[in-house]
Amino acid sequence: MYRTKTCGELRQANVGEVVTLAGWVQRTRKMGGMTFVNLRDRYGITQIVFNNEVNAPLCEAANHLGREFVVQITGKVEERSSKNANIPTGDIEIIAQELNVLNESATPPFTIEDNTDGGDDLRMKYRYLDLRRNAVRKNLELRHRMTILIRNFLDSRDFIEVETPILIGSTPEGARDFVVPSRMNPGQFYALPQSPQTLKQLLMVAGFDRYFQIAKCFRDEDLRADRQPEFTQIDCEMSYVDQEDVIEVFEGMARHLFKEVRGVDLPEKLQQMTWHDAMRLYGSDKPDLRFGMTFVELKDTFAGKADFAVFNEAAYIGGICVPGCADYSRKQLDELTNFVKRPQVGAKGLVYIKYNADGTIKSSIDKFYTPEQLLEVKEAMGAKDGDLVLILSGDNANKTRVQLCSLRLEMGERLGLRDKDKFECLWIVDFPLFEWSEEEQRLMSTHHPFTKPNPEDIPLLDTDPAKVRAMAYDFVCNGIEVGGGSLRIHDGKLQAKMFEVLGFTPEKAMAQFGFLINAFKYGAPPHAGLAFGLDRFVSIMAGLDSIRDCIAFPKNNSGRDVMLDAPSAIDQAQLDELLLDLRTPEA
Repeated sequence: MYRTKTCGELRQANVGEVVTLAGWVQRTRKMGGMTFVNLRDRYGITQIVFNNEVNAPLCEAANHLGREFVVQITGKVEERSSKNANIPTGDIEIIAQELNVLNESATPPFTIEDNTDGGDDLRMKYRYLDLRRNAVRKNLELRHRMTILIRNFLDSRDFIEVETPILIGSTPEGARDFVVPSRMNPGQFYALPQSPQTLKQLLMVAGFDRYFQIAKCFRDEDLRADRQPEFTQIDCEMSYVDQEDVIEVFEGMARHLFKEVRGVDLPEKLQQMTWHDAMRLYGSDKPDLRFGMTFVELKDTFAGKADFAVFNEAAYIGGICVPGCADYSRKQLDELTNFVKRPQVGAKGLVYIKYNADGTIKSSIDKFYTPEQLLEVKEAMGAKDGDLVLILSGDNANKTRVQLCSLRLEMGERLGLRDKDKFECLWIVDFPLFEWSEEEQRLMSTHHPFTKPNPEDIPLLDTDPAKVRAMAYDFVCNGIEVGGGSLRIHDGKLQAKMFEVLGFTPEKAMAQFGFLINAFKYGAPPHAGLAFGLDRFVSIMAGLDSIRDCIAFPKNNSGRDVMLDAPSAIDQAQLDELLLDLRTPEA
């Protein structure tokens, strides 16, 4: 064996033992006739001491060690005279007796420390070095622990883990597929699964009444901090259950994870909020409840009471009350105005009202509205002296609410209210079954075409499908959609009606989903499911800003793996074998 102990396990109880360690040289330093080497492995750091007076050749060899050399060291454990409380092994050190260089290292392109000097692109190019850093490694250790907890929890509740294929057929009504050409079936393509949705429903038809899988999924979407082209779901499905049954099981799983991983006790019963209320109060179907500033609609308060066309012509006027910020300077208010005018937000402007601590009022619209009218706004907003009210308006209510949501989150960030060590979880329910696609100019499934409509709304499928509610639910934590699911349609006639509303002819529906439609002819049980985003769940637990930091080998914002230089061109011989011709992209 190359080592008898790891670099993270020695303590004072080991004093006097002769041990062998192996690992990477973190750093070296010389002090008089002594050379100190910090030796690192996955488990920690141990200080090694080389004494020139005791063994000059050995000390001289240690002086030639460079960062990230792989070495094996044998020595005696002694108590340190100057202890280091910052590391678990800080009470001891190893007095070196033997040194064996297992492999030398070139100078690393960045320092392999928690506070590194490497930028994102450089660290991603040398991700195998970045993963040596404790700050990165602990995220993957947390991910491992969570997957073990999840598997054990679901196993204890009679779920069975089943692997589903990665090469499947392409289906519409979702994000863009990644496609894979088939050499054995020329001119035809597989798709990589956006989720195992239809396959897990088939498992319910097959009688596997409780299924789960830690499943790889793929979506060809534009990337952001919480989205990667390939990601991992905790994918689950259950038979003979209703919505509350599903919520109870997976609320229990979330409660178990928060307790075991973070020592946090979630409430015995999480809040359930309708999609309509979430949009009305927060402008988001994934509201961050760690702080207040809920929306107040002000159209009745403002419209028609002054010669201010911006409000008089608006379809929606909404405001948030920011406690204690009436002392904001003109510069700070200008910054907020510029923030809401950014293309990512898209508002035309911002109205503010400062209810000063001394009882005076200062507003960007005080030349249009009297002090008495602005006091009415104060009452409507529930504002107090010292508070700042921020108002947006627009001709599209939901669009303006989304803009106001961005402003609310920005204020929460500025005021330090989005504490990563505080967790507020809830369920969003009663989603609309359909949403209008401007690109397609038709109704699309909000989730997918197998989502069950609320039984009360089924008659609306013929008269006003846009008002039909879905039997769907999302699990939200700290403003992040961690998971979601729905009850599924298991009745063939209702599924055919769904396809009809979505614009599918019976022939097209059969061509795309014939395998599922046919399966339902053989006795499909009532079933429902849910999928949590494992990457997002881990990032929340770890307090990360991006899911990239809890994925071993992530892609960058352009969907590239800069370490493997992928995607890349392939040989002409491969293209010929697949009968593919490439077209040069237009500039």
